[in-house]
Amino acid sequence: MSRIAERLRAAREHAGLSQGQVAKMLGLHRPTVSEIEAGRRRVTAEELTECARIYDVSVVWLTGGDETEDGLGDRVTLAARELAKLRPEDLDKVLHLLNTIRRSEEPKK
Repeated sequence: MSRIAERLRAAREHAGLSQGQVAKMLGLHRPTVSEIEAGRRRVTAEELTECARIYDVSVVWLTGGDETEDGLGDRVTLAARELAKLRPEDLDKVLHLLNTIRRSEEPKK
């Protein structure tokens, strides 16, 4: 599977959209979206641009661009969307876990 196909699928899933919903937004058939995400059909520049808009990510990230340049912000945005779906008590658990990880990475004194 190509990097673009993988990222298109991941971005769609993180956006909480089905292949059918995306197909309708793009004016395509659902099997076409499935073929694109499986890497069996090339995505056009116009489709890629529209997917980036729908998923609220950059074309650079979708095309496998360097994550230190542009994709890190997009990954954080995708993570934030997922966090927003959590119940408050589960969000507190995730925040505690992140704090624990960050503290474990600090240099020992």
